[in-house]
Amino acid sequence: MAQADGVNDGLVHVDFPASSPFVLGCGGTRLEGSGHKITREVVWNEGPDSSTGGGVSDVFDVPTWQSAANVPPSANPGGRIGRGVPDVGGDADPATGYHVLVDGQQAVIGGTSAVAPLWAGLIALMNQQLGHPVGFINPALYHLSTSSRAFHDIKVGNNESSSEQGAYVAQSGWDPCTGLGSPNGIKLLTALHSLHTS
Repeated sequence: MAQADGVNDGLVHVDFPASSPFVLGCGGTRLEGSGHKITREVVWNEGPDSSTGGGVSDVFDVPTWQSAANVPPSANPGGRIGRGVPDVGGDADPATGYHVLVDGQQAVIGGTSAVAPLWAGLIALMNQQLGHPVGFINPALYHLSTSSRAFHDIKVGNNESSSEQGAYVAQSGWDPCTGLGSPNGIKLLTALHSLHTS
């Protein structure tokens, strides 16, 4: 959701450092499935304390590499168009989350704090497969988003909560709920390989 983040000014706020133009901001999705097959992926929103963030920065301008993403005006008064967050998404729902070992105990966790290491691990694996670091990946991801099918475009859901105004809604293409979408790792690797060899 566009969050107050403990600031009681009646406005919505995006988190830093995710809102920095030099960071890959990660949003959250929820998976639905049947058996071992994913049937649908939607914006993760289980209420005020269990949903994805996202929105528009009132501090940072839209980076050049995000200029074609159609970032909407901020939900805050004045409707400033700034850096849109997040850039990408991934499964964040604890119900379909990640098996981890904490203090010797098995647990399943979620949240966008789990999506960030998912993307870090994916980028590390792609660096290994490509034989070189992808470097600052944001411009490449936005360049590839329209042609590579490297993302599962999330088109259902929002990041509104009952206690906040100015929700953002998922839509085709980039949106301030799940960014470009969740990754298709193989297609993303292939697209990055083509980009770096052309």
